Amino acid sequence: MNLVIVESPAKAKTINKYLGSAYQVVASYGHVRDLPSKDGSVLPDEDFAMQWEADPKSAKRLSEMATAAKSADRIILATDPDREGEAISWHVLEVLKQKRVLKDKPVERVVFNAITKQAVLDAMKNPRPIDAALVDAYLARRALDYLVGFTLSPVLWRKLPGARSAGRVQSVALRLVCDRENEIEVFRPREYWSLVARLATPRGDEFDARLVGADGRKIGRLDVGNAEDAAAFRTALENGRYTVVDVEQKPARRHPFAPFTTSTLQQEASRKLGFAPNRTMQIAQRLYEGVDIGGETVGLITYMRTDGVDMAPEAVAAVRKVIGADFSSRHLPDVPRRYQVKAKNAQEAHEAIRPTSPDRRPRDVARYLDQEQAKLYELIWKRTIASQMESAELQRTSVDILAEAGGRKLDLRASGQVVTFEGFLALYNEDRDDDGDDDEGRLPRIDKGEALANRGISATQHFTEPPPRYSEATLVKRMEELGIGRPSTYAATLGVLRDRGYVRLEKKKLFPEDKGRLVTAFLQSFFSRYVEYDFTADLEGKLDQISAGDIAWKDVLREFWQQFSFDVSETKELRVAQVLDALNELLGPHIFPERADGGDPRACPACGNGKLSLKLGKFGAFIGCSNYPECRYTRQLAVAGEDSAPGEGGEDGAKLGADGVRVLGKDPETGLDVTLRSGRFGVYVQLGEGEGKEKPKRSSLPKGWEAATLDLDRALALLALPREVGAHPEDGKPIQAGLGRYGPFVLHDGKYANLDSIDEVFSVGINRAVSVLAEKQARGPRAGRAGAEPLKTLGDHPTLGGPVTVHAGRYGPYVKHGAVNATIPKGTAPEAVSMETAVALIAERAGKTPVKAPRAARKATGEDGAAKKAPAKKAAAKSTTAKASTAKASTAKAATARKAPAKKAPAKKAAEA
Repeated sequence: MNLVIVESPAKAKTINKYLGSAYQVVASYGHVRDLPSKDGSVLPDEDFAMQWEADPKSAKRLSEMATAAKSADRIILATDPDREGEAISWHVLEVLKQKRVLKDKPVERVVFNAITKQAVLDAMKNPRPIDAALVDAYLARRALDYLVGFTLSPVLWRKLPGARSAGRVQSVALRLVCDRENEIEVFRPREYWSLVARLATPRGDEFDARLVGADGRKIGRLDVGNAEDAAAFRTALENGRYTVVDVEQKPARRHPFAPFTTSTLQQEASRKLGFAPNRTMQIAQRLYEGVDIGGETVGLITYMRTDGVDMAPEAVAAVRKVIGADFSSRHLPDVPRRYQVKAKNAQEAHEAIRPTSPDRRPRDVARYLDQEQAKLYELIWKRTIASQMESAELQRTSVDILAEAGGRKLDLRASGQVVTFEGFLALYNEDRDDDGDDDEGRLPRIDKGEALANRGISATQHFTEPPPRYSEATLVKRMEELGIGRPSTYAATLGVLRDRGYVRLEKKKLFPEDKGRLVTAFLQSFFSRYVEYDFTADLEGKLDQISAGDIAWKDVLREFWQQFSFDVSETKELRVAQVLDALNELLGPHIFPERADGGDPRACPACGNGKLSLKLGKFGAFIGCSNYPECRYTRQLAVAGEDSAPGEGGEDGAKLGADGVRVLGKDPETGLDVTLRSGRFGVYVQLGEGEGKEKPKRSSLPKGWEAATLDLDRALALLALPREVGAHPEDGKPIQAGLGRYGPFVLHDGKYANLDSIDEVFSVGINRAVSVLAEKQARGPRAGRAGAEPLKTLGDHPTLGGPVTVHAGRYGPYVKHGAVNATIPKGTAPEAVSMETAVALIAERAGKTPVKAPRAARKATGEDGAAKKAPAKKAAAKSTTAKASTAKASTAKAATARKAPAKKAPAKKAAEA
């Protein structure tokens, strides 16, 4: 028997069918070991020894592999054909050696780029040893990421409260987003005018021509900078006589795009289909591993983690055959096209992403795929076929025109292009991130020397615009251009930045959050070398040299660690004041924007003579007054201007003044101002300013309330909380309604009960309040935990049976099916979750933790038979023992926690994604 080890269980089933009964195919389920999330997993003082650990699930699978290996005649490692796949094979081999089950059995490594029968059988005929250089590159990369994460992150925790982590690649990606935002904030728009003449040929055909010169000098796009100059040009053009000076026609060609790499697929799927990079890779993984087509599992695309842009000769031949069948002979070039990648540090060992069988057209497989899979497959298929098609042929026309008026000579130009042969454009055209091609218009027939008629002159005012914010697609593109990170890690890197609250995605654009800007400013101030683009790219280059076998991996680690450990040790002496001074300097334009009245942006609006500056508190950074504690003015870092759009520059788009305050009106009872403010914990309303050390009355805005639409009445209602509903009819004690940490509530004699909505806090009457309190008492002290009523019942699971429900949990809303709880993504309202979305979330969660159908469903299908046979007494005894055990473990855990040093931060925060 031959034992074959692959990564995915779906792949294992398919490959076992291809290979037959002489083979046993088992799955590793991805990585089997990793560096534990604790100090000491990489030991620089012990020549970078690495302590690997398998989690319980992986340990179980490794034991199963070892058992299978004992009885196998040959071990074949067939993990994915990339660096990570090579590393997984190495880990498996190392564990099998440790378990001493190999003896003298042959161990071979095979790779296949597609899950097809031919590809798998061909791979089995061409085994090789594990590539030691690729493994070394993996070890070096993993050690570097660990050392940066676990060394730098604790510095952040100590010196910058609220920061969660730093990482070798994530911090540089974050800097790209922050640098772009800095460019946008310091950008000053420049006025300019464009002058366009609408002209007509003697045949009556009209077209537009733009002013490009005057009196022998060229006029650039920004050269007409004010209304007076524009008006003078317009007057001259209105009185001009127009003659065609020259007509130039040039043939041009547009060549097709190379087949997809990981990076270009993520970019184009984002632009064309709106998929996030992570989602694109999930869908591509399914297409690669195979879908059920007519009872057979078929891999539809080749491996989707690749830098290569070329295709195997047999694939090229198959693509050309499809072109010949579906298009004219003119669409097929005489010679096949070859491509070379232009990105830095690219590894071209693998093919581009392509269909495994080009003659399997999208229309043929659409009924076997879900909507997203069908869209992505069609995109990959079209790009692949178009890459081998003939170039498009164009004719570019440029017309020079002279306008003579009152002794002035003004030059105008019209340009356009015509597609004379569509070529590959008949099938595919790549989308652009930022449109702006002025040469796309088609021109009518225009002859040299003929006079043109004036049909009108337009003078249009424009202002230059700041550079656009990165989308996920353009950030991936920029990282690839700079040689930062690896295409296979881009999706995960972007996910980490969002999950840790460093950036947010809004209208497909990436905005840095204040937390992210603080981290970037701190690293630029004290660890500038490690967030420089060239340094990170050079380090990637060294990792590539390791994978090529040119340099030793531990030499790279020694060189890096020597300087890095020294730089980290230098920061231990940093005082908080030094950190604040550096951050105040770097973030000045962001946290202290210029005031509309020209006043000092750092003057305290509350006391008048204090200076605002950055402060660090337990929960992160905020702006405070230098006269604290006499002046207690605080606000968040960013301040929204009057023209801010929702989500741009302020919490909830609140239109606050430059001092972070908006007056809503006066309280009719006290005559004090009621103001909306941005504080360190978010937007809140405040009554008056307080006197001396007395704090003014404040109330945070409840979740779901829009700061931009808040009026005086609602603000006064908030400030009046908690309000007295009335006396309880049984004991006469007061019942109050208010807003708390866990939402709206009523309170009676120290006992709380939740209300259904925030609005009910302001309207609940005595009867409703008494009823809610009685219901809470009837449910008992554990009400609101596991037995809480669902927010919404979606119905029975379509395949597993049993109810699927939506709940509000302590850590956010989630969907529930049986024992599986799956968190609803941020930004998705619980009420809007459909059954389809819930099933997908449950399936994804179930893939991470083994799950059974609900007990009721298992009873109905007879799956729970074993459980029913257990004697009742034994079951009860087992339950009692388990409870005792759990209690004992909890007590021990609590004792350990009390003994643990208070300063030790959670190790998991340091992990680099």
